[in-house]
Amino acid sequence: MITVEDWAEIRRLHRSEGISQAGIARRLGISRNTVAKALASDRPPKYERTPAGSVVDGFEPRIRLLLAEFPTMPATVIAERIGWTRSLTVLKDRVRQLRPLFVGVDPTDRVSYDPGEIAQCDLWFPPVAIPVGGGQQRILPVLAMTCGYSRITDAMMIPSRKAGDILAGMWEATTGWGACPRTLVWDRESGIGGTGKLTAEAAGFAGTLGVRIKLAPARDPEFKGLVERRNGFFETSFLPGRTFTSPLDFNTQLAAWLMERANTRHLRSIGARPVDRWATDRAAMVPLPPVAPAVGLTSRVRLGRDYYVRVDANDYSVDPRAIGRFVDVLATPGRVVATCAGQVVADHVRCWATAATITDPAHRDLARVLRADLVQRRRAAAQATRSHHDGHVVAIRALPDYDALFGVDFDPDPSGRATAERT
Repeated sequence: MITVEDWAEIRRLHRSEGISQAGIARRLGISRNTVAKALASDRPPKYERTPAGSVVDGFEPRIRLLLAEFPTMPATVIAERIGWTRSLTVLKDRVRQLRPLFVGVDPTDRVSYDPGEIAQCDLWFPPVAIPVGGGQQRILPVLAMTCGYSRITDAMMIPSRKAGDILAGMWEATTGWGACPRTLVWDRESGIGGTGKLTAEAAGFAGTLGVRIKLAPARDPEFKGLVERRNGFFETSFLPGRTFTSPLDFNTQLAAWLMERANTRHLRSIGARPVDRWATDRAAMVPLPPVAPAVGLTSRVRLGRDYYVRVDANDYSVDPRAIGRFVDVLATPGRVVATCAGQVVADHVRCWATAATITDPAHRDLARVLRADLVQRRRAAAQATRSHHDGHVVAIRALPDYDALFGVDFDPDPSGRATAERT
């Protein structure tokens, strides 16, 4: 077999120099048959080895029978059924080639989005423990939202994956945009629609904004591939080389990076930068409602004697004067506010740690005063009564009661001296 260089030289001598096949054979020292084959072939010579076959070829008919009946059967189970004793790598490669013939192919189309049409939402869990105070570090979720038309992305770290915290993050993002896309796409996140149906909190949020929250099919991450790819971009381009001192520091660095890098780079998929298409995208979105939607973690409890309420595994003090009454608690990512009968009885900065106790010194001092006052009143009540030797309470009467009992009347005379007059 001649080399590619010889093949090219034979064709050059014949086509460009006009040398005959016999002349080429003499010049290159090869046979005329070789020259004739080289001139007859319009493709460079390529060495191809004859397939020697594989040890799995003899098992392929049985593999096909199993896949025809059970298309999703794992390769390890197939190995048990056919008595495979060799390396699983070779078998898995063959099963991977044969399975699409029985399972079928589920292609996805490339989708184009109209301005203001859609935003894809997801939670990203960066593999970095963030200091949250009290000597604790936690891996916290990051809410990411990517608009379909412009590819503008907004993201922020939130305290938890509960519905109230997720919706608070979504409201903060849309408030920053000044408008909301007509459709918000979510996967089966438990706080949004883990059962395949929107939670009451998510439905109320969508209704207040006048938009739709669409749930992706189960186990189909490609349904919201835009934001999924952004999550990967965060891990490869944002996280490396960075350190964070708090969730606030994380959000500050992330916001700056989104503005300077992520939303200003040229994207081949749209042929432009996200910031260049943002004005058109935003103009077609739904305006924000005049009334803010209900977001944050809410609860209603009767305040106990310890005058603390629990929010996301942390305890916050409340004005002890509300003990025994119902207290409404609202926790946003930044604050924890408790009200009683419309009056604010607690206002704390929200703690993102766990198992923490947050006490307002004013509440502790007021509780001390109320406790001392109660002790004093009980002591005064005890002094106003006396007990018989058998334990029953004997009332202490006032002295005028005894005067009336014995008929004694002290009436001062004009000279100022008191006289007793018996009746």
